[in-house]
Amino acid sequence: MIEFRSVTKEFPDGTRAVEDFSLVLPSRQTTVLVGSSGSGKTTLLRMINRMVDPTEGSIEIDGVDIATLSPVKLRRSIGYVMQNSGLLPHRKVIDNVATVPLLRGVPKKQARADALKLLDTVGLDRSLADRYPSQLSGGQQQRVGVARGLAVDPNILLMDEPFGAVDPIVRSELQQELIRLQQELDKTVVFVTHDIEEAFLLGDQVVILRTGGHVAQVGTPADILANPADEFVASFVGADKGKRALHVEHRDGAQILIDSEGRVVGVLAARDDAPVAHAPDSQEPGTSVPVERGDRR
Repeated sequence: MIEFRSVTKEFPDGTRAVEDFSLVLPSRQTTVLVGSSGSGKTTLLRMINRMVDPTEGSIEIDGVDIATLSPVKLRRSIGYVMQNSGLLPHRKVIDNVATVPLLRGVPKKQARADALKLLDTVGLDRSLADRYPSQLSGGQQQRVGVARGLAVDPNILLMDEPFGAVDPIVRSELQQELIRLQQELDKTVVFVTHDIEEAFLLGDQVVILRTGGHVAQVGTPADILANPADEFVASFVGADKGKRALHVEHRDGAQILIDSEGRVVGVLAARDDAPVAHAPDSQEPGTSVPVERGDRR
């Protein structure tokens, strides 16, 4: 569990990136910090591994104040994935993944063998191990970045807008890959994004931030959509003006989801673990039905 206690961060130029922030981030869940520029989301993320230290307040991991820990030792125990992957361009893929284990004293042969297994974990072919980052696509580089973040089997994985620099198709693939990995590996993930759709897709807990790290609302995607805390949240998530009001239209035997602007957004299908739901005979085309957009499973 990660707990922020009355945390404030003021930079030397007088900018208060975060002010009196308190929150508990539950273990083995994905917490997404979402907000526009200036909301302090990246500053909050970087305070967890002491890349940034708070001006006031404290942060605890499993009851231990991280201010009492060595910053270097702490960072080597926490996975970190950033935008543009942050790979070392002069090192091969396998050596990028093995970097932190080697720094922690793992023998080179073992570190490289473990790195190959991690390529399997993130869905990369082992034939890429001896290539350099410049020889990979953007999506492949991001997968290597995730593998490197997982290389020390951390309990905590920090992800700072990791999919923001790839095209929409690759981004969707990487999002689904993260969902799969979280279900398989059961990590405590802290994810930063400015995209509310991405936040609702990935987050067990979503934290919507105002400027200065002030919390506008915390909850599950479904809770936030159903009960926006105020006009700011409603506007941020698109619940105002009916932007998220969906209705079903029946076309050629299929149930098509239509948004408030008449655009097709999907097909209503049964979940794998639930019986097929059929609309009642009296259901007319265009009749509004509730749809939970926050369900990522």
